[in-house]
Amino acid sequence: MTLFFCLWAVLSIKAEKLCVINIFKDKVSLSLKTSHDSLNPKDSSVPLTRRHLIATASFSALALLTACTESSTESTNQTDSGASRTVTDIEGNEVALPENPQRIVTLSEPTLDAVLALGLTPVGAVAGRGQSGAPNYLGDKAAGIEIVGTVSELNYEAIGALSPDLILADGTSINNRPDVLEILRNIAPVVFCGYASGLWETNFTHVAQAVGKTGEAETYLQDYTAYVEATAQELSQKYSSATFSIVRWQGSGPSLILKELPAGQALESLGLQRPESQDRMGRGHSEPVSLENLANIDGDYMFLGTLGGASQSDPSAEGSADVQGAQEALARAEETSGFTDLKAYQDGHIMLVDGSLWTSTGGPLLMRGIIEDVKTHLL
Repeated sequence: MTLFFCLWAVLSIKAEKLCVINIFKDKVSLSLKTSHDSLNPKDSSVPLTRRHLIATASFSALALLTACTESSTESTNQTDSGASRTVTDIEGNEVALPENPQRIVTLSEPTLDAVLALGLTPVGAVAGRGQSGAPNYLGDKAAGIEIVGTVSELNYEAIGALSPDLILADGTSINNRPDVLEILRNIAPVVFCGYASGLWETNFTHVAQAVGKTGEAETYLQDYTAYVEATAQELSQKYSSATFSIVRWQGSGPSLILKELPAGQALESLGLQRPESQDRMGRGHSEPVSLENLANIDGDYMFLGTLGGASQSDPSAEGSADVQGAQEALARAEETSGFTDLKAYQDGHIMLVDGSLWTSTGGPLLMRGIIEDVKTHLL
């Protein structure tokens, strides 16, 4: 990899963003101020089908920011030890990689999930949304992994200090921005694996290709599909006409998890119907609901979770993403006018779930966890 030289630069990114970069030796640090944490997805119109596991898509390559990089004819995608294979990411970029990457950094929940599902442990990852560490649903599988930022703010110096030989990124966090990707590519080869509203199988397949585990991924997908189809058959005998709502109750108000998000994809694959207000695709993130429209969160059954208020910078903040956090969120919801009048509440059909599993994003481990939760609550 090209040696980094001392350089300070200030980049103006749109009117509301400021990027300050310090590149020195083998470390890169960057501070970002943005006007929002949520990022717009790129393919919110992706259709969902139970059997169509791998989505095909064609997207224009991201425009690269060339400031703050050394002028060189060497590719920044090559590692110091040389690369022995080339993969093509979801953007169509060819990336030179080691045969067997050993020091992987995952910069999103889906890429972390996918790497763990394939039997590997990354050296670095970002914290789960509303959490100070790895997503709660991963439990001990993610123990000991160094946290190198959040989905909205990366610690580039910490990433560089890990000396990664592969960085996995996608559109579910800040690393879908061209300027951020350019900085990452000066640290290690970057494979961009998926989009915020894309099918999780697509992300998983690109991760598997990057880490050289395509055979293992194919086996996992086959087993998962069989598991889903068997579960769907059982559910169809009891819940063919019922509707199922997915709600994240955060603070004093609710948000809907619609059909393009992982939990929505899971219910779709199981053949479970959504209420009319939720039977649609969203924009790749949860959709807030005003208290005046509280009826829109209702259904015959409701899966309810929360993400708590913790973060890497404030790990002691109130609330958690686990089922206990959901219980506390329900208590707040019960104090909201109209909530206890909802059909799901009146019928005793509020099902408390881990918000990191149901109301955020992830990969194959998350999807199987959701199916297992459905079986626990309904069968």
